[in-house]
Amino acid sequence: MPRLSEVIAALDALWPPARAEQWDAVGTVCGDPDAEVTRVLFAVDPVQEIADEAVELGADLIVTHHPLYLRGTTTVSAGTFKGKVVHTLIKHDIALHVAHTNADTADPGVSDALAGALDLRVTGPLVPDPTDPSGRRGLGRICELDHPQTLAEFAGRVAARLPATAQGVRVAGDADAVIRTVAVSGGSGDSLFDQVRAAGVDAFVTADLRHHPVSEARETSPLALLDAAHWATEWPWCEQAAAQLDAISDRHGWGLRTHVSHTVTDPWTAHAASTVPTTTGAPN
Repeated sequence: MPRLSEVIAALDALWPPARAEQWDAVGTVCGDPDAEVTRVLFAVDPVQEIADEAVELGADLIVTHHPLYLRGTTTVSAGTFKGKVVHTLIKHDIALHVAHTNADTADPGVSDALAGALDLRVTGPLVPDPTDPSGRRGLGRICELDHPQTLAEFAGRVAARLPATAQGVRVAGDADAVIRTVAVSGGSGDSLFDQVRAAGVDAFVTADLRHHPVSEARETSPLALLDAAHWATEWPWCEQAAAQLDAISDRHGWGLRTHVSHTVTDPWTAHAASTVPTTTGAPN
């Protein structure tokens, strides 16, 4: 069985920490480098539900996309929810490793997994990494559909192929517009509108879209927007990452058992549909 340090070295080769954004907090949060690893759990969020799932599973390592401590802390008291996660992991000899923005821009990365879940053909990165001579790394992906669909049909595809959440998929645009090319970005994507417009695609699939950026985007271009839950757009990466570690384990003869958590850790728990909006006329 491999030691934790060997598995972490393999994960760092897939998603080098040096490629993370400066503000990010990636890498190993806790774990004994000399401990043996037999079972690995992949998840989006390092929350208590995932820690408890790892305990029940008998996992030795959790790999998450989101950091546990994105900012500094002065306590890991079990009286705080993050401290309780740390206590649970250490008590049960479970390591935690984070690959965040370094996984976003990797080849393959988070947006490749999102494109794969939607059965889209990737043609290149939306925001290329200037340090990559192959032109494959970068933030987001530009994609093509296998056949044109209306926006309404494509929205149905996105809703059906991403994990179900309370939010579902919000859509901005003409339902009958024909969609042939799409930009995708797992996680929050409204900072990328300039690059998406410059790419000349018909639609953009991402998460966490806000009112004013969407309003401005719709007023300045015919770009269709599809806003899914943040967790749902990043969960496909867990399956992709597990498959990558499986391949490494096979090459080295490690015999690792990898698992992908299906626990929905999206924080929104319900959706109450409003009535169909109508145009309000002048008062009588």
